[in-house]
Amino acid sequence: MKLSVFAVGRMKAGPEQELADRYFERLSRVGGAVGLDFTGVAEIAESRARSEAERKREEGVRLETFLAEGGALILLDERGRNMTSPDFAAMLAGLRDIGERTAAVAIGGPDGHDPSLRGKARLVLSFGALTWPHQLVRVMLGEQLYRAATILSGHPYHRA
Repeated sequence: MKLSVFAVGRMKAGPEQELADRYFERLSRVGGAVGLDFTGVAEIAESRARSEAERKREEGVRLETFLAEGGALILLDERGRNMTSPDFAAMLAGLRDIGERTAAVAIGGPDGHDPSLRGKARLVLSFGALTWPHQLVRVMLGEQLYRAATILSGHPYHRA
């Protein structure tokens, strides 16, 4: 299954970008062996619309264009479901095992995701009720995707 990340907002150069890139590179090396082929991160600029609703709508349209070929959508949202790392890995394996060809994990902009996307998502996932800066979310997502691949491969990186 081809696995990608869609992010509203650009990652600035610095230690957060280096760490996120390190985890995505690790995922690229390990993921293929377990059927999770990481295809990269697609970034779009934040909408400049005046209202929050319009900004979310515009960003949502861009996400839907990115997903035009179909596939599973996973939204990151503080109001989403909390999962353990093994459960997240099992969910990704489940998508792969039912023959899903693509899956995209979407990081929304400062206003979050358009409400219409929640109904289209296979999973709305939370990294906790706290609000996290975009840069740290990208690092945490990269690490969790890498961790999921190591869990599925039986690698000892994840210890519970």
